[in-house]
Amino acid sequence: FIPFDYEITLLTVTQKNGKTLFCSPIGHRQERGDYQESWQPMQMEQKHIEEAQEMAKKVTEALEGYGLWGVEFFVSKQGVYFSELSPRPHDTGMVTLANTQNFSEFELHARAILGFDIPEIQQKQNGASVVILSEIEKNESPIFTGLEQAFTLKNTDVRIFGKPTCRVHRRMGVVLTYGDENVSELVEIGKEISNKIEIS
Repeated sequence: FIPFDYEITLLTVTQKNGKTLFCSPIGHRQERGDYQESWQPMQMEQKHIEEAQEMAKKVTEALEGYGLWGVEFFVSKQGVYFSELSPRPHDTGMVTLANTQNFSEFELHARAILGFDIPEIQQKQNGASVVILSEIEKNESPIFTGLEQAFTLKNTDVRIFGKPTCRVHRRMGVVLTYGDENVSELVEIGKEISNKIEIS
């Protein structure tokens, strides 16, 4: 067992003709092994960011290939521990769809695998993503209600995944929030909206 204070995802981009790039760290909370909320940036000590970047660079370059990797870490006061890695855009990285940086994780992945140049990745604003969970089991297309409330609020967006069936605790979409508020406020706004969206 490793005692740690929080978890992060460090989105890491390996390129064919360029240096390895890193997005600002993304904080996230998990339940049942799945992320429930993520936010960017995660405030953490610079020495821990650099330690995570060094590990992510070492691991992704050793595995070879080009694209975006979701590299997860546990962080404690003592340092950073490598947790796991996904060789693709990461679920917690959907927060980048809230325009938190100049390229979303999907744009970065596409540019890298196509061999296009990627300028420096820049953080633009705070953002959060909160999952929309199913509370029912249904073997046909789900119906979403409450979306109109989400779309009337400023600095929010909703992405529905288009899954053809649902089961209890299945992630069916995300609420995105962004702006000048601190990330914990943005998470709370996202949770409020997510709770108003019902699946039947």
